Amino acid sequence: MSTALLETYDLPLLDAAASPDEQIRWQVRELLAGLFPTGPFERRGEQRFPYPRLIQLLPTTAEGTQVNGQRVIVSGKHISESGLSFFHPEPLAHRLVIATLEKADRTKHAFLLDVDWCRFTHHGWYESGGKFLRTVDLAELKR
Repeated sequence: MSTALLETYDLPLLDAAASPDEQIRWQVRELLAGLFPTGPFERRGEQRFPYPRLIQLLPTTAEGTQVNGQRVIVSGKHISESGLSFFHPEPLAHRLVIATLEKADRTKHAFLLDVDWCRFTHHGWYESGGKFLRTVDLAELKR
């Protein structure tokens, strides 16, 4: 990591004589700095929050009222007031999905999600995300 980038995160340079505990703390801070960027290179105008939970995706019709394929379970990455990002092991076959997210008390919220980006990671998984289009009442969903 470059010196300028470390200064952006207020990470001091590691002393060559640092103890093993200091080396561990420094490397963990460096990892966290990359996961939660705050510098001028952040393009998003909206705050994101970690969402490390499993999410059910149901392919749907354009109206978002009828299931149109098999469900897929993905691993959440980030959530914001306007969208969601997640990881998945296989390519997604549908762009419009109903994303079902659980609160801590296990109640569910569902959103029509337009999955508008995807990238292949160097670990062999995919990272995708999209924008919430509207809320969905799961009781009214036709299967």
